[in-house]
Amino acid sequence: MKAIWNGVTVAESDDIVTLEGNHYFPETSLKREYTTFSNHRTSCVWKGQAHYMSLLANGDMKPDAVWFYPEPTEGAQEIKGRVAFAAGVDIVE
Repeated sequence: MKAIWNGVTVAESDDIVTLEGNHYFPETSLKREYTTFSNHRTSCVWKGQAHYMSLLANGDMKPDAVWFYPEPTEGAQEIKGRVAFAAGVDIVE
């Protein structure tokens, strides 16, 4: 699968975990040259605290477009070391 935003493939992998309708890619598949810092955080009762990154490609920024759980709860260990993408980032096979 590929994650595409603003005409750029920002992640690509065949090793995908789908959880709550979101496709979690291995963190190592994320092309870091298209990410930038975000200090945004959210909390999920059963997954833990999500951290975010923004995407920057072709001169445009999509704030808080990538999220990950650096220390997921015991029940969400399958997404440890993985990233997911906000609406507007196309996930294609």
